[in-house]
Amino acid sequence: MTTHDRPARIAAEYAALPEVLAVALGGSRAAGNRDEHSDLDLYVYSREEVPLAARRAIAGRRGTHAEVDNRWWEPGDEWLEREGGLHVDVMFRRAADFERHLTALLERHEARLGYTTALWHNLLTSEVLFDREGWLADLKRRADQPYPDGLARAVIVLNFPLLRGAFGAYPNQIALAVRRGDLVAVNHRLTEFLASSFDVLFALNRTPHPGEKRLLTLAARLPLVPEDLTGQVERLLAFTPATLGEVPGQVERMVDGLVRLLEERGELPAARGAE
Repeated sequence: MTTHDRPARIAAEYAALPEVLAVALGGSRAAGNRDEHSDLDLYVYSREEVPLAARRAIAGRRGTHAEVDNRWWEPGDEWLEREGGLHVDVMFRRAADFERHLTALLERHEARLGYTTALWHNLLTSEVLFDREGWLADLKRRADQPYPDGLARAVIVLNFPLLRGAFGAYPNQIALAVRRGDLVAVNHRLTEFLASSFDVLFALNRTPHPGEKRLLTLAARLPLVPEDLTGQVERLLAFTPATLGEVPGQVERMVDGLVRLLEERGELPAARGAE
């Protein structure tokens, strides 16, 4: 078996289950940016829950070190393929839930803090392997549309105050954690700061968010990018106890870059409390 036909063969095993509506290949293999560390990401869509016994049987036949019904993020099963040891990660999605999520994004323009459009990107870049009723193909056609201006504005308006302007803005929290010398809190708030920063940046570029993997590399290719984005992020994340005091200034410089872009495009949100 080649790595090319392996996804189709695994998909065929799920397609034999009556509950399964569609199966798609996702992740870096579908998006075209895989490397030697990439696993195999599959998404199984159903109208009702796929029985655990059937899932255990598939994972047991195909793999070793299988974990069935992980629920830390999306419900999923993982294993290492008996042939070649490839890591397979299968995620299970209720079709109705995914449709509601897409409607919230593309019609109601509901934003989130960080990664707002990552599932939309996942749908757009996924490759259909099985589609019992044509439901997934229809959903992909619905999703294949320009980034709505209303959604972009909602993402920026929700996330930007936490980059600058709100009492609870991440730079304020980071500066406080630095004064306390709390390395864990600094790291935690930096992660949230970067999540909202990239959400704003991708929204400004009217580009669906690709998720956290290779995020800096993909963001650097956007048409509208702050000057020296890669260098700024790398320096920010390279802090040590000895350089902790430099972090707040680096954070503010990153926000300054985003502000300049937003001002140039006329999309900088009004200051909080402004009439």
